[in-house]
Amino acid sequence: MLNVFGCIDQLDTIDGHPLIVEAGPGRTIHEQYRARVFQSDDKSADALGRPDLRLGSPPWEHATAGRMNARGISVFYAARQDKVAIAEVRPPVGSRVAVARLDIIRPVRLLDLTAFAKVHETGSIFDPSFGRTLERAYFLRSLVKRMIRPVMPDDEVFDYLATQAVADFLASENNPTVDGIIFPSAQVFDGHNIVLFHKAAGVLPLELPKGTKISVSLADGTEEGYEPNYYVSEKVPAAPTKSDNPENQDMVWPSPFSTTPFGETVNSSEVATLRVDPGSIMVHHVNWVEYNCTPFQVTRHRFSNLEPSDF
Repeated sequence: MLNVFGCIDQLDTIDGHPLIVEAGPGRTIHEQYRARVFQSDDKSADALGRPDLRLGSPPWEHATAGRMNARGISVFYAARQDKVAIAEVRPPVGSRVAVARLDIIRPVRLLDLTAFAKVHETGSIFDPSFGRTLERAYFLRSLVKRMIRPVMPDDEVFDYLATQAVADFLASENNPTVDGIIFPSAQVFDGHNIVLFHKAAGVLPLELPKGTKISVSLADGTEEGYEPNYYVSEKVPAAPTKSDNPENQDMVWPSPFSTTPFGETVNSSEVATLRVDPGSIMVHHVNWVEYNCTPFQVTRHRFSNLEPSDF
């Protein structure tokens, strides 16, 4: 696989678009949108209260297999636009979808699959190595088509194996390695998704003073019943007085240390790539779903089955 993706940052496209793009502060790509579907009030309230924990990548024990990750490998799936994020989670009618914007707070390198269709190779037909170069370009285009094609739910277990292997190789073995992938949405025309691999999927914890109590309201009572109204309150401890113990005069923040599924300890405040903006969160009530379809007529014919004995 190294022969296919090795030195991929040196390939050119017809329009000069790089295959590996830089994302993060000050870059064109500096934010993304994450959506989650909820069908119960308790889970909705939990996510709105702690979006840094509930709207980020799932813990490894809850990470299901996806297009770019095997089961148990936690990655961060998001979209460039909020409407694409909603469509990608395929919410059923009657459900609620929480969507948050997350800022990319450190530089990351993303492989842009949308540029592969325009990979351009130059050389001489008399150069024996040029033929292999062209074969590589054609193979990359066909591979990308396979990686981004829609997959039916019943086929995900097997059809995702190839794309999972490619993503794992790009994240850990390729030269250069990348932190994630940009790929076209299978749900929205001209929409784009971003997946950040496990090493770049950390979300910075919210800064909450020790002892903070969070309460979430989902609706207000009116004469006609309950009306949706989402509100989160943070009740922080009172500021210490001079008479208090000096050791308690400084606010204590939650520990930035967390444990990975492999047992080692990492400082999440150092490796975090994303920061959720609590003020950006919107809850969408799914009223109905629209589809863009291509209809095909089914023709039907009836004919007589004439046996030789009938003549």
